[in-house]
Order: sequence, then structure tokens, then C-alpha cells
Amino acid sequence: MPAIVYQTNKKTGVTYAYESISYWDKDKRQSRAKRKCIGRLDPQTQEVVPTRKKAQDIAGEKIKRGPVPITRTARSFYGATHLFDRIGEDTGVTEDLKTCFPESYRQILSIAYYLILEDRNPLSRFSRWAAIHRHPHGAVISSPRSSELFASITEEARQRFFRLQGKRRVEREYLAYDSTSVSSYSECLRQVRYGNSKNHELLEQINLAVLFGQESRLPFYYRKLAGNIPDVKTLRKVLADMNTLGYEKINVVMDRGFFSAASINDLYRHHITFLIAARLSLKLVQTHLESVRDQMRNWTHYDQDYQLYAYSLPITWSYVQDRPYRGDTLNADRRMYLHLYYSPDRALEDEKAFNSRLANLQAELESDQRHPDHEKQYAQYFEMKTTPVRGMKIIAKEETIAEAKRNYGYFALLSNEIKDPIEALSTYRNKDLVEKAFENLKERLNLRRLSVSSEQSLDGKLFVQFIALIFLSYISRKMQENKLFKDYTLQEVLDELDRIECFEVPGKKLQLGETTKHQMDLYAKLGATPPPSLQ
Repeated sequence: MPAIVYQTNKKTGVTYAYESISYWDKDKRQSRAKRKCIGRLDPQTQEVVPTRKKAQDIAGEKIKRGPVPITRTARSFYGATHLFDRIGEDTGVTEDLKTCFPESYRQILSIAYYLILEDRNPLSRFSRWAAIHRHPHGAVISSPRSSELFASITEEARQRFFRLQGKRRVEREYLAYDSTSVSSYSECLRQVRYGNSKNHELLEQINLAVLFGQESRLPFYYRKLAGNIPDVKTLRKVLADMNTLGYEKINVVMDRGFFSAASINDLYRHHITFLIAARLSLKLVQTHLESVRDQMRNWTHYDQDYQLYAYSLPITWSYVQDRPYRGDTLNADRRMYLHLYYSPDRALEDEKAFNSRLANLQAELESDQRHPDHEKQYAQYFEMKTTPVRGMKIIAKEETIAEAKRNYGYFALLSNEIKDPIEALSTYRNKDLVEKAFENLKERLNLRRLSVSSEQSLDGKLFVQFIALIFLSYISRKMQENKLFKDYTLQEVLDELDRIECFEVPGKKLQLGETTKHQMDLYAKLGATPPPSLQ
């Protein structure tokens, strides 16, 4: 009787089942065994799931090495999915997925392709899309099967994918770090909590933090967080994750929501290069701003490209580190650069908005239609006096209003490496790509609302949407580099390529339909070689 032997692949963490048959080797005069892989062990049910090859053997099909022969006659759309295939090769996403998910990487890619092309459509429509498109999996993935796929994506495999992707570019660029909130109606997800919603919605939510390469303009890491965790609390965990993943020489860019003394100390302690926005109200910033306020608005500090004044000065950060292993606290000075900016246009916009708000507040007071949420602002900017003759009189607190306007147009950045203020500003403004990525996640990739009912399905679906985001970000970068957004939207470019058909005939090579010079030009500008028959 053959025995069943189980063996775990150390690289992927997948346990395979082998049929072991013992026999007597006459030449070596010893008992030996032949093993044949019959499937993988399902971690949930502990049942053996037949491998694709085994399933075909059972069906009586002859297995051949090399390209899978065409066995059907079909006509399908291929131009856009071919573009995605080339992007997967160029970014290493396909190779890394195959390494981490050898059994399911084709399904992951197919769903990612669908999410990109079918703007905002639910996964329930995947079967319709798959029937008319050539894609990696090559077959329909029903809703139950997609749920099973999401649940099968393990944390270990995801982390390995992040390591592989990060090593391709993490040490060569600054990383933009930011977070967003995703609302949910689900009562089954543990991390769904009420928090400071960035969508301004009165729903429970989870938070999603993403690291984005500023040179590659591609995301390579994300974390799911409880909805009630503020931004400033997330940085320490991200730094720990970077250490676990083996990343070194990290450079991060963050907005002021992540600023705190503890965060800056952690960045110094981990020897991480950083650029972070700072509030003007910080004593560290205000002290230095007052000393150079007039000087920094000299013509020599004006930059025509950004149309603002920029000024930098070296300052000292008072570094603090608790050392439990020594039972003491280390206090030391660390080098830092403060970059100060004044934008006349921004000052004008801020003052217009402030004046409009003051006018509304005064109108509410004069009409006696006070809003409960505005009581603090009434008291801050206005004084109300009542006289027997004139009744209620509203008097503006001019000194307070002037003080509020004093810092309009100014903003500040802090860095422990970048000395030049314009270089710092350019690096920081590239962080806008994260906001665009969040918009793609929520709108185009249908992440505005969570529509899963289990933690495993949520984790797996987020990962597949993240894969789709890498492809979208790559296309957006190429379109920006070649100024395609002047004439097209991203959807128009994808639709143009999606018109290209392919024709499958048994025993024949894949045949491609007619193409236009315009489509060939789009392939070139998107950095992709066209299908062989189109070259």
C-alpha cells in the first residue's frame, strides 16, 4: 500500500502531499521509495487539494512541457491585458507573485487586471469580463472561488512579497508615507472602529498606511490599522516592520500629521533619513521664524519656478532616548535643517478664506442664529456689547485677527539630511502621488466601502487591490512622463488598447487583430513592447 508523506516548502510555506511507494532495489540491495506529488495540504480543512498536474492526470490528459497549447477556438480582447503582462515583467510583480503564490498567482493577476479595466465594477461581474478577455488565469473565477482565493493569501506570503518588491528599489529613493481611512458597515471585522475619518463620513472605519517610492512612483508596502489609531501612533510600528523586512538606508517623507517628538526621536534612533512637514505653532519653528521673518523675504531668496520665498538654516534637535537596558536616559544634540517658505499666493488665498469665515460668523451673531459649534470662534474673534439705545453691538477683535493672519502664506519642513530648501520642497511635493494612489484605491479599485465579512477575506482582497494599484501607478507615471494626460484620461488610454483582439485556433500560434499607428504609439509611450505580431 502506498503511504502519504507530507513535506513543507521552506520558501513558500506550502505543505505538499506525496504518494510514497516502497520497492526493493536489486542492484543496491536495499529498500527504496518512489515519491509522486499528489497535491497540497489545505491549512484550514487539512485535506489534500490535487495539484493542477495531478488533476489533469486524473482526467486522462497528457502533460507536455513548454507553452500551453491552444485547445479552443475563441476571439477575445487582448491589447490592455498584454500591456499589464509587460508591466508585470518590468516591475518584477509577476515574478515575485509566482515565487510567493505559486499555486494562485495567475488568479491574483487576473482579478487585478479586472479591477483596473472594469472601473468601480464589483467582482460579481468578473465572469462577464473573463469571457471576452485573454488573461493570466484563462478561466472564470466565481464569487465563491474569489472569496476562497482571498482567504488563502497568507500573511507570511504577503510579507515575503513586500521584501522582494522592496529590495528592487527601497534603498535608491525617498519613500512617501501616508494613511487613509476606509469606511465599513461590517460588524464582523475586529479593526473597524470610529476614528478621525479622512473622508468626513460618520461611519466606522479601518485605516490603511502605504509606503510609496518617489522615484519609481510605485507602492511597495501597506499596513492595515484599526480605525481609531491616529497617524502619529503608526510610525513606530512601520519602522519596526521595515527592520523585520530587512530594509536599510530608508528615506521617508511625511506630512505634519505624523510629527511628534517621539516620532523624530525614533527616526534618529533608527538612523533613518527623513523629511517631514511641521506646524508653524511649534516653538521650535516659531522661534527661528521670528528671527528671519523679514530677511527671508528678500529677493535673493525668491524662487521663480515655485513663485515663493525659501530660506534654510541649520538647527539643533534635542534628542532623547530611554535606555532600559542601561537604566538611564540619553540626551544629546542632533543636526537638523529647518526649511521655511513664504508664498504670496497662498497668503492671499488663506486671507480670503479667513475673511469669508469671519463674515459668516458675524452674520450669525447679528441675526442671532448662533451655531453651537462656532461658540469658541465667536468668543475668539468678536466682542459682543449690549447698550439700551443700540442694543447688541458686534465688535471685531482686530489684534487677534491680525495675529491670526500674521503667519498666512508661511509653511515649514524639517530634515536631517536635505540642506537645500528647493530640493526639500520638490521632494515633499512629490508626496502628492500618495494622495492620487489613495484616490485610485477608493474610486477605481472599489475600496470606498469594505464589502467583506471576514478578516481573512479582507486581508486577501486588500492585497489583490494593492497589486492592481502597482499597475495603475506604473501607467500613471508613464502617462505623466509623456504628457499623455493633456489629451487623454487613464480610462481612455486603456479603452484604446482594449480594442485590440486576439484569435485562438487549436494547433496554431496566437493571432493578433489589426492595430493602428496610434495604438502602437501608446505602447511605446507606456514603455511596453507590443505583441509580437504587432511589431
